[in-house]
Amino acid sequence: MRNTFRALLVPVAVAAAAAALPVSTARAADGYDRCPAGYYCMFSGLDGTGDMVKLRGSVPDLAAVGMSDRARSDWNRTSSTIHLWSDTNYSGCTAVTSAGPTGKGNFFPAYRDFFSSVQFDGPGGPSCGTAPGEGVH
Repeated sequence: MRNTFRALLVPVAVAAAAAALPVSTARAADGYDRCPAGYYCMFSGLDGTGDMVKLRGSVPDLAAVGMSDRARSDWNRTSSTIHLWSDTNYSGCTAVTSAGPTGKGNFFPAYRDFFSSVQFDGPGGPSCGTAPGEGVH
């Protein structure tokens, strides 16, 4: 009888110890971290917040992905140079987002809610210029 009682206590003690262990929950990515490697991402908010589109190729009209004249920040996680065009079909003026660590950040105020098409590694076009007191991102 004594061995039976001990046999019942051991599984109960193991189960109680397992229930007391902290549970690790994965944290959902937020901000810029939502942009997967190998993509160019645009965000409707500053600092990678708001709606996000992730692109792997050129888009002649950002309205098709719901981001025309809405982007405020971006992250270029590709090996391509990204040309941001003020108008659809790669027309108007351009700004450039480089690949690598400098390819992430907020657009300068003059370029928020401004771009209508995105071209990967294109020839680019006339520069959108520099707003007073600002450099192009």
